[in-house]
Amino acid sequence: MLKQRILTAIVLLAILLPALFYRNHIPFACVMLVLIGAAAWEWGRLNGYGQRLSVFLGVETVLLCALSWWLGLLDQSLVLMWTLAGAAWVLGGAALLRVAVPGWPRIPRGLRLVGGLLALWVAWLAAVQARMIGINFLLSILVLVWVADVFAYFAGRASA
Repeated sequence: MLKQRILTAIVLLAILLPALFYRNHIPFACVMLVLIGAAAWEWGRLNGYGQRLSVFLGVETVLLCALSWWLGLLDQSLVLMWTLAGAAWVLGGAALLRVAVPGWPRIPRGLRLVGGLLALWVAWLAAVQARMIGINFLLSILVLVWVADVFAYFAGRASA
């Protein structure tokens, strides 16, 4: 599993880094569209949907992100949306911790699906806006996520 994670990270970095360091945000936004589409497809599969519907969910999420881009949301500060998204993340996370893993199937599948797809849409907006602020700002966020992911992996392996 670790070997697969490392290889995946290398491939993704080979794609992501040129787009990240391009002089404007457009290549990065396009790469992120593809990655968010793949994440939405995977979210559909994780929630028990078939291949066709999962592909549809990926396409739908990419279209939502593209529509947001076309409508100019990337150029707006979106303070209210970030506040609501942050509150939903904290409150939703607390609720999920309360029900724990056995409680996951009791959450309606449609609610899980919509919540996950909205989280992916907000993640795309956040990543691209962070890149528009600056490469160093975005990299600091990505490093925090990567470090947390690596340590969570090793902590899970150590407790298993």
